[in-house]
Amino acid sequence: MTHDIPSALAALKEWGVEGPFDFGLVLGTGLGPVADLVQNPVIVPYAHIPGFPKGQVSGHSARVVAGTIGKARVFVMQGRAHYYEHGDPAIMRTPIETMAALGIKSLILTNAAGSLLEDVPPGALSLIADHINLSGVNPLIGLNDDSRFVPMVDAYDPALRLSLKQAALASGVTLNEGTYHWFPGPSFETPAEIRASKMLGATLVGMSTVPEVILARRIGLKVAAISMVTNYGAGLFGGAPSHAETKSVAAEAGEKMKALLGEWFISR
Repeated sequence: MTHDIPSALAALKEWGVEGPFDFGLVLGTGLGPVADLVQNPVIVPYAHIPGFPKGQVSGHSARVVAGTIGKARVFVMQGRAHYYEHGDPAIMRTPIETMAALGIKSLILTNAAGSLLEDVPPGALSLIADHINLSGVNPLIGLNDDSRFVPMVDAYDPALRLSLKQAALASGVTLNEGTYHWFPGPSFETPAEIRASKMLGATLVGMSTVPEVILARRIGLKVAAISMVTNYGAGLFGGAPSHAETKSVAAEAGEKMKALLGEWFISR
């Protein structure tokens, strides 16, 4: 895929979407209703924005919702594309670089994830403090300049994480924190892989977010990520994950995410 940011910006401008924006937000499976927080929204289907992914995952709306939440101008991506759909780990590069070109300095990512901890059950929310990627896949492979050597210490910005914890307290939402192990998918993890992940220190598993974090950190964006737990990992506590379960639990737990992010954006 080519990464023609000027064409993406021009298409958005035709729909009335122009910077500067304060924050970017990417919504994962089942979390589309969080976009209902946006006031005076301008909605643009990805199909009308060059370089934006044409996602094919049920539970993703594939559109931009731009507007305000409180005093903050927000650019919401209602759905994402995944490595497993296209075989391209940099499939989200154009949207992320477009957000940066619109003035966004901080990016909030959300996803549906499996839990490896019994006391973080389906329906819970968890901040990501760090991640594990042992897949051999990286969205910066093939770049030929020094920008590819991205430091990943504090990739999940400590100040953003602290402010999200404060918003959780204010909104009465329990917010856990853990380490996310990225698997390329689309098949779910095996029980043996889950046991290995747990031994490595992971508390969450999923198929998104990590390539986006790497792409965002390369261009200097601050990043925070929140997982909504939709299942236990395979073989743990009766866990036998399916996409139907993911969508069902996400629909229920999405209200917690909406309350948390609503409080956080309004407090900006």
